[in-house]
Amino acid sequence: MKISRVLLVLALLLVAAAAYWRLGRPRDVAIVMPTRGDAAEIVYATGVVEPRIWAKVTPLLRERIVELCNCEGEAVEKGAELAHLDDRQAQASLSELRARQRFLRADYERVSTLVERRVASEQALDRARSELSQIEALIAGQETRLETYVLRAPMSGVVLRQDGEVGEVAEPGTVLFWVGEPKPLLVEAEVNEEDIPRVAVGQRAVLKADAFPDRVLEATLDSITPKGDPVAKTYRVRLALPETTPLRIGMTVEVNVIVQVSANALLVPTNALRGGALFTVENGVARRHDVKVGIRGASNTQVLSGLDETECVIVPFPEDLADGAKVREKRG
Repeated sequence: MKISRVLLVLALLLVAAAAYWRLGRPRDVAIVMPTRGDAAEIVYATGVVEPRIWAKVTPLLRERIVELCNCEGEAVEKGAELAHLDDRQAQASLSELRARQRFLRADYERVSTLVERRVASEQALDRARSELSQIEALIAGQETRLETYVLRAPMSGVVLRQDGEVGEVAEPGTVLFWVGEPKPLLVEAEVNEEDIPRVAVGQRAVLKADAFPDRVLEATLDSITPKGDPVAKTYRVRLALPETTPLRIGMTVEVNVIVQVSANALLVPTNALRGGALFTVENGVARRHDVKVGIRGASNTQVLSGLDETECVIVPFPEDLADGAKVREKRG
């Protein structure tokens, strides 16, 4: 029994010694000094480069393509023929209607002559006139329908893109041509509804594009759609690009709308903060500070008060570190 008690006491002493050694040993932490610089509040979005003035050309019916202009990249006038769909069946129907029209016109003229001779009644003439009017209305409708077999440029401009091939069946709503002006360009982007109150027309935006990874591109917020998308919970915004932009139609870009900028702000790494708290090191001891933060960025956050710029800040924020714990700067 005495040996067991001795062993138990020794075990407890070892646990206590280990705990004392672990708790009393300074913890290695990384530290940084606050810096001064511009703090920018931004709203992030993604967008696509589009011309300001453009239109899509789509067929209204399902039919085979028999002619294409092959005019991609070329200038066209409004109304120019871009494509022709197979209208042979529609033309045959029109020929039948016109043959019927000739017959009814001849019948109308015959009845009219008989009425003048008082051989036929006025009712017979009215019936012949009505039948002739009906067939003429059908012909007018068929001629109008035949116009839908021809795809025309809706405006003067450049054929920015052409899709489809002769022999393919065009489906209603499928875009076969994009016609517009190559300049000026804009970016159409979607902004989350919680961010939209912070953006306004005229704000500056910085763009990043995969095609130009080493360049920071500029844009200006041009317009905000009055009605948002309740499903996606976004609002469409358009950003005007300068005439000298290297971006091309159809490119995707990352958009950073600059909401406000604070010059010469006191900055700490964003990951050094949890809410409004951070840790500093004072004489080898960790001290927790409650600070007032301003503009939060992806990498840096502005500190308005509660921190002196000469204090060393622990980074990242140590979740399991107690106020007053011993620490030492981490070496290489």
